[in-house]
This record gives sequence, C-alpha cells and structure tokens, in this order.
Amino acid sequence: MKTITLPRELFKEEGLVIIPRSDYEEFLSLKKVISLVNATSSEKKAIQAGRKEIKNGKYLNLKQLKNELES
Repeated sequence: MKTITLPRELFKEEGLVIIPRSDYEEFLSLKKVISLVNATSSEKKAIQAGRKEIKNGKYLNLKQLKNELES
C-alpha cells in the first residue's frame, strides 16, 4: 500500500481537488478551446447580487420554474 503525504497548505489556502486523470485531460483540452472572458463591472455586480439572492433563499428550483412557466 502506498501512502501519499500532502502539505497542509494545500487544504488551507488553495484547496485541493482530486479528479480522475481522464477528466483532467478533458478539462485541459476544453480549456484550449474555450477562452476565458473577464467579466465587466456590471456583470460582476450582477453575479454578486445573484449570489446574495441564493444565499437568502430567493431563487426557484427547476420544478418551481417549470410550474411558473406553465401557469
């Protein structure tokens, strides 16, 4: 049995994500195709407002949204 020791700093500062190699390779290939776009200040404000609404429970789940659209 192999033992791997990871530095505690990985958990505290940056976090640690473990995924299968195939998923990581797929991510890298997609990263080459899809360019990252910097959000404008108004987009950042909208994202922040949306996160606040989610935190406060002001959102619809998929079932609720379907019911709203059917009405």
